[in-house]
Amino acid sequence: MLKSLVITTLVFLTVGQTANSSLRQMRMTPAEIAASGAEDDQTGVAGSAAGQRRVLFGDPASAGYYSILLFVPAHTTIQAHSHRDNRMATVVSGEWHFGYGNEFNAAALKTLPPGSVYSEPGGTNHFAQTTSDPVIVQISGYGPTDTHYFDPAKDPGAKQHSSGY
Repeated sequence: MLKSLVITTLVFLTVGQTANSSLRQMRMTPAEIAASGAEDDQTGVAGSAAGQRRVLFGDPASAGYYSILLFVPAHTTIQAHSHRDNRMATVVSGEWHFGYGNEFNAAALKTLPPGSVYSEPGGTNHFAQTTSDPVIVQISGYGPTDTHYFDPAKDPGAKQHSSGY
């Protein structure tokens, strides 16, 4: 019995060390986050030209845990869309207006100030909006992730591709 317990503990510690070894040390203040900029790849961030993201950990397009920062400018509306994976999010800065449903509905938005958390269940359509201030949201999930607009005609990525951008 003791031998089984020791072996189980060693396996657990080895797996834990392997999983943790790829996580780099990182500490960022809100000012450092804002100054860090964003990337052009929009995998799993609604494909909007208005929003950009910075990958903090992992690869959202691949299997495994990922964490991103989503930078959304003021006066932005993100139409109803879903992602295949379950995601959890925290509002880092700004006032985020977020709702669930198949169509954008301003009456269904809930105002989420900094420090608020919300979920994006896989396959569940949701939408969002910013008002007079830009917003930074931290989103984590287990990829691969993707973005599917409920109404393909409202997919900003499709409009960019059709116009040659």
